[in-house]
Amino acid sequence: MTHPDFMDRAIALAETALQQGEFPVGCLLVADGRIIADGARSGTARRGGRETPANEIDHAEMVALRRFYRRPSPVDPGRVTLYSTMEPCLMCFAAILLSGIRTVVYAYEDVMGGGTSCDIRQLAPLYRDREIRIIPHVRRDESLALFKRFFKNRGNEYWKDSLLAEYTLAAK
Repeated sequence: MTHPDFMDRAIALAETALQQGEFPVGCLLVADGRIIADGARSGTARRGGRETPANEIDHAEMVALRRFYRRPSPVDPGRVTLYSTMEPCLMCFAAILLSGIRTVVYAYEDVMGGGTSCDIRQLAPLYRDREIRIIPHVRRDESLALFKRFFKNRGNEYWKDSLLAEYTLAAK
């Protein structure tokens, strides 16, 4: 399978998240051509009319990383490629760096909180000494379409009227 093929699978996870009212991010971890862990964003949908703040920990990448670490048989993280429908945020990017994953493929850029554009050479040694390859914009249009649907839905309050929402709704 190719990068677009795996990203299609991540987009399917994001579509499921969107159908559940969640922010549409899906993530896969792939090693040796096989999906070894996955995750979708949770904690952004309002449940039962409660006014609760969004959960900012259960990002798709963090869910997938937790599942990766729970695997019964270990896989060398250096052989893993992470696929995400949105550019990993700074929190997720730091966790990816620390995990030893060396390749990140993402679909849609996060203009508000994306972490992959940070200059890791300027970070502390724990982060700057990591090797990482970033491959952006694989299936960008398909992922963008999900985010447009999310932000056009008046029932979704998550990041409503934010820079990301404005950028997404104006993006082509």
